[in-house]
Amino acid sequence: MSVNWYVLRVQSGREERVCENLRRRVKAADLGEQIERVLVPTETVSEIKNGKKRNYKRKIYPGYILVQMDLTDDVWFLIRETTGIGDFVGAHGRPAPMEQHEVDRLLGDMERTSDKPKVKIQFQKGESVKIKEGPFESFDGIVEDVDPDKGMVNVIVTIFGRPTPVELEYWQVEAI
Repeated sequence: MSVNWYVLRVQSGREERVCENLRRRVKAADLGEQIERVLVPTETVSEIKNGKKRNYKRKIYPGYILVQMDLTDDVWFLIRETTGIGDFVGAHGRPAPMEQHEVDRLLGDMERTSDKPKVKIQFQKGESVKIKEGPFESFDGIVEDVDPDKGMVNVIVTIFGRPTPVELEYWQVEAI
């Protein structure tokens, strides 16, 4: 029995529903030993809107689900006949298993973001912003650099006629 991870194309926006449907069908067909896990790859994202911090799950690959299974004829038929599933990802219609390092990286990223959510920063280099908090409150500036890992935004602010770089947290600025 060789258990590998496979990628399935599904209807975009219905990944969770298709995933649950497949789990129910696996249980009903008693193929739980051959299909070990079915999951939608997601990451936890942190965002501040209207002064409130909010965490939510975002799909890493919309329109795809991952299945850890031993690909037998019974499993192949069950998956192909499940509503909402398009096809396996692979060359010429043949399912191609994921490489182990890809699986490890993806599952590690999912686990890491559930512990420490990824910060969503909506600013891009060259964008005009207004500082809404801190010592430079109500100054206008231009985004020089964005560091999503630290949640910091570098802004060039003109002080006394000279451009000055200022490092701020992403929630301290707003787009103009």
